[in-house]
Amino acid sequence: MSWLFGYKSQAPPQGGDGGPEPPGPPPSSAGSAGQMAGDANLTKAERKAMEAYRFDSSALERAAEAARTLERSKHAREALELSKMQENTRQQEYLAKVKEYEAHIEASKVEHKRVDHEERRKTLAEETKQQQQRAQYQDQLARKRYEEQLAQQQRVQEENLRKQEESVAKQEAMRRKTIEHEMELREKNKMKLLEAELRAKAKVDRENRDLTLEQIRLKAEENRITVMEGIKTAGSVLGQGATALLTDWNKVVTTVGGLSLLALGVYTAKGATGVTARYVEARIGKPSLVNETSRFSLLEALKHPIETVKRMKHKPTEALQGVVLQPKLEERLRDIAIATKNTKNNKGLYRNILMHGPPGTGKTMFAKRLATHSGMDYAIMTGGDVGPMGRDAVTAIHKVFDWANTSRRGLLLFIDEADAFLRKRSSEQISEDMRSALNAFLYRTGEQNPRFMLVLASNTPEQFDYAINDRLDEMVEFTLPGLEERERLVRLYFDKFVLQPAAEGKKRFKVEQWDYSAVCSKMAKMCEGMSGREISKLGVSWQAACYASEEGVLTEQMVLDRCEAAVRQHRQKMAWLSEQEKLDHKSITGGKGFLTQ
Repeated sequence: MSWLFGYKSQAPPQGGDGGPEPPGPPPSSAGSAGQMAGDANLTKAERKAMEAYRFDSSALERAAEAARTLERSKHAREALELSKMQENTRQQEYLAKVKEYEAHIEASKVEHKRVDHEERRKTLAEETKQQQQRAQYQDQLARKRYEEQLAQQQRVQEENLRKQEESVAKQEAMRRKTIEHEMELREKNKMKLLEAELRAKAKVDRENRDLTLEQIRLKAEENRITVMEGIKTAGSVLGQGATALLTDWNKVVTTVGGLSLLALGVYTAKGATGVTARYVEARIGKPSLVNETSRFSLLEALKHPIETVKRMKHKPTEALQGVVLQPKLEERLRDIAIATKNTKNNKGLYRNILMHGPPGTGKTMFAKRLATHSGMDYAIMTGGDVGPMGRDAVTAIHKVFDWANTSRRGLLLFIDEADAFLRKRSSEQISEDMRSALNAFLYRTGEQNPRFMLVLASNTPEQFDYAINDRLDEMVEFTLPGLEERERLVRLYFDKFVLQPAAEGKKRFKVEQWDYSAVCSKMAKMCEGMSGREISKLGVSWQAACYASEEGVLTEQMVLDRCEAAVRQHRQKMAWLSEQEKLDHKSITGGKGFLTQ
């Protein structure tokens, strides 16, 4: 249907200049050729304009013929309706495209607004950033100015202080020179006065020389006469007495008897005084080597009456109460405690025990608990106190054992650091006095005794003399606490030094709420290699941290910080110990290492 009115519906082809090309003449048109020839002289633009308005009559004829054919056709109405529908469809499509184009325009406007808003936001952000940078720069400049002002003020103050110090130094120097000058003048005046006095005295002595010699001569003569008369008188008296004594036999007997009785009284009083002193020392006092004892004595009771009363009221307790050790070691020590108690009750012979291991593992604590559990008295002495006594060490050791033999309840004699004076006698480091003290100790411990029990403690038991090892009946090794023992110790001391004081309501001692159990387990893992004494000191450090805080509140972080500090200190001590062991080994081997054959 597009060719009904002589026009083609398809788009004309593009010309060389981009404009539409005019439709060509139909092949049936004869006059068009002449017209085209006549128009050949026209320009290209004029030809295009003329071709745009050229009418094709043949196309009109064909359209009329087609219209007539269509009218005669039985499908004419349907074709018309179809063409209307197609036209409506095209219009709707056109309207849809128009709406789509309008929507695209609105979307473009929205996008443009969004881009504009984004640009504005970026601009504001950049302006804010610039303002912040400008403010920071201004702040830096202000700080620099303030620092420069402080530095200038400090320099001025230092300069003023330096000037003041120089002024004070000058004044001090002037004052010192003045004092020295005054002292020099005084010294000169004194020397002049002394010289004048000496001159005057020498002049007087020269003038009175004859008189002085005469006085000396008279005094010497009188002294000689007095001495001679005294000698004559004493000789005559002694001669008469000797003559009378020798001629009268009764006087001789009386004199000899009196002198004999006097000597006997002197020696008897001296011996009785020594025996009485030893008895009083053994019964009432305590030997000088004993540092601590639970044994009752009159002197200690007079010095410390309250502690004595508390000790008398104290009841026997469990031997391992308050002592945290490994299960196997606890079982062995419990057996020793039971055997010692039954030995005391049955008045049997006590066994001697050696406890060895690192320091701070509970050796002294268990010895005290063992004596209290068994109903015995305990006495603690240190091996390091024997060496400084020199020759008196033998006497002091005998006094200790004499004092121990007088105990009615039985005495547990605990010697700490026993290797200090019980070393091998073949060692070059032991002196003659120490060797004598060792022999005295061996003499007094040759047999087991029902009066006292000997407990030795040492960190280096390999240095003991062989005779000492022969006198030991039981050897117990105290090792460092494991993980379970450390956790028990941490919980024990946390309850003792933290929770109990906080519950008692002491001033400036409060505890924040946190998971105490988890923290104690964590600290037990951190304290690997530490002894029980070190863990107890850690508990005291928690109290110190709370007292040192501003509010008097113990926090979890404070507890962990103190624990970390204790761990660092323990590692430093171990490093020092390793260095000391290397130095000791070097001194023993002469700096040449081990000798090989």
